[in-house]
This record gives sequence, C-alpha cells and structure tokens, in this order.
Amino acid sequence: MKFSNSVTSSRRKTRKAHFTAPSSIRRKIMSAHLNKELANKHHVKSMPIRKDDEVIVVRGSHRGREGKVIQVYRKKYVIHVERVTREKSNGSTVNVGIHPSNVVITKLKLDKDRRAILDRKNTEKAAEKGKGKYKETDLD
Repeated sequence: MKFSNSVTSSRRKTRKAHFTAPSSIRRKIMSAHLNKELANKHHVKSMPIRKDDEVIVVRGSHRGREGKVIQVYRKKYVIHVERVTREKSNGSTVNVGIHPSNVVITKLKLDKDRRAILDRKNTEKAAEKGKGKYKETDLD
C-alpha cells in the first residue's frame, strides 16, 4: 500500500535508486541492529555500521561468528569481519562479504560524532517531548 505520493513504489525505479545510490545514502542503507544490551542502554534500535565496531553474524552459513569489522565496502553493500574468511583454490584466504542486515552490533566504536547520532536518535528524549508512539491513554 502506498502512503506517500513523493516516493515511488515501482520495482524498477526503487532498484535503480538502490544500485545507483551515492555513498552517503549507502551508509544509511548499511545499518545493523544493536544487540539487546546496547539497544536498552542507548534507546536506539539500529545504527549505520562502521569500521572497528564489533559484530556477531546472525544469518547465513557463518552464523555465530564474532569479530571486529575490518572494512565497510559501500560499493558492494557488504562488510568484512575479521576471522570470517574462506580459502581460495590457490590456497590464499579472502574475506567473505556479509550484508550488514545479517549481523548484530555487540560493541560500538564511539567518538563525538557517533555519540551525537545516539543522542539524536534516543527514543527516551523523543518520548519526553511528546513524540513517538501513541499509547492507549492518549487515544481517549
């Protein structure tokens, strides 16, 4: 069901927008959920992934593997996690690309910009201002 007239629901156009998206938009698309402890601590559900975040793979053949993000490959929409590798036929090892939606962030690399994002996205502060989800009592 279409909600906004300014956004297309055409498969063709959305695929084109996805695969020709600039790096700034790819960053947002390449977001991953925070684990329960981090989500409860920061009151934020997901964050754009970055190098040096620690993640655990929750989907796919590498499920359960943990490691630090060593590269965010925006061009291919994948991340490379340390110790998630495969061996090529010539014996060399290569990193396996994993889509950020298939991982959960277990530890954030925090700097002042990242802290500002967490403060901005904090749902507790939004609730205090009267924004966010409606409650049963509000509907009366």
